Amino acid sequence: MQVTETKKKSFLSGLTGQIIIAMVLGAALGIIIHNSISQEAAVSFSNKIKMLATIFIRLVQMIIAPLVFTTLVVGIAKLGDIKTVGRIGGKALGWFFTASFISLLIGLFFVNVLKPGVGLKLDHVDMTAATEVTAKTKILSVENFVEHIVPKSIFEAMATNEILQIVIFSIFFGLAAASLGSTVKPIINAFDKASHIVLKMVNYVMNFAPIGVFGAIAGVFAIRDAEELIITYFKFFGSFLVGISTLWVILIVVGYIFLKGRMTELLKRIVGPLAIAFGTTSSEAVFPKLTEELEDFGVKDKIVAFMLPLGYSFNLDGSMMYMTFASIFIAQFYGVHLDLGTQMAMLLVLMLTSKGIAGVPRASLVIVAATCGMFKIPVEGIALILPIDHFCDMFRSATNVLGNALATSVVGKWEDGKEENLDIAEKN
Repeated sequence: MQVTETKKKSFLSGLTGQIIIAMVLGAALGIIIHNSISQEAAVSFSNKIKMLATIFIRLVQMIIAPLVFTTLVVGIAKLGDIKTVGRIGGKALGWFFTASFISLLIGLFFVNVLKPGVGLKLDHVDMTAATEVTAKTKILSVENFVEHIVPKSIFEAMATNEILQIVIFSIFFGLAAASLGSTVKPIINAFDKASHIVLKMVNYVMNFAPIGVFGAIAGVFAIRDAEELIITYFKFFGSFLVGISTLWVILIVVGYIFLKGRMTELLKRIVGPLAIAFGTTSSEAVFPKLTEELEDFGVKDKIVAFMLPLGYSFNLDGSMMYMTFASIFIAQFYGVHLDLGTQMAMLLVLMLTSKGIAGVPRASLVIVAATCGMFKIPVEGIALILPIDHFCDMFRSATNVLGNALATSVVGKWEDGKEENLDIAEKN
């Protein structure tokens, strides 16, 4: 009995328990505000309380660039040669593209089977609300993909938190450092110590996570009537949840196939990051914390440093599932017929245009708008899903975290024996 009470206390006092409490309190406050003051006052309150979430996310963002750069450079330098980097990179990209393709197919399957957009009537949809999203669609195309991933300046990439661009520079830097051998060891050691300092900062920043989650949840519920939204979008949201739940089942089953019983331990370790991603709708917000948890799980730091930054650009499973689902939902609403060949072409376009845009605000919606324009679907249809998008984003952000944690852990396991041999060679 005493042990049970101690566990309850430790859970409530731990980060995950605090985040769950913050979600409940934030939702309660938001609902009270929504029902007790005018719409204008509620919007003003929402904008102010959301600053708590903004502060937390900005605190995390200030850590990401130095963390990615220092850990990735050290990791690649320790890997030692381009052959090893190529081997791990090949496994990573193979996993990422397979997972992305499966995620897109799940979205495609359920939106065609459940048809949430057919016969749906949505009154009073504010089409002007889509302007902010559709204005950004010009930056997304297959043609400028290469320009987007290769940085003009590492300082510009760091200033804008372009993770993929930082990864590209860090790979070149790390390989160059590895080729110079022992002469650059003092620099690599300095980067190694710097990465540990940044990881220590993570512990300080994570203390603000419950406050950020509280602000994000309260801000949304203050201006949205959740009950009315769920009723209006019941078919859309229900179909989406069926799809995302199926994706979770597949990811967890795959995890148990590759990690066996250790998958249970991994799930326990990432509960905190999942809760933060769910509450803030930002998978980026948990990047530093997820790095720590995966290293504590037993994945070599050099593998984590290499896999996670790539994963955040190439392995957004929840977002991928949502993109095909939302694009075809809009087509169904407007009665635009898309045959199977066209839908598969859309899937392949999404595979390309969705890579490396993790830093774009509301990235999934921007890509959906761009895809709709490419396939002659009314782009303004993006306004149809804007009211419910925040709640969908909570689930897809958490799914992105699960997908990246699983990918990093599995590749880490595949490299276990090879890494041990490499460490022995380094000592000799």
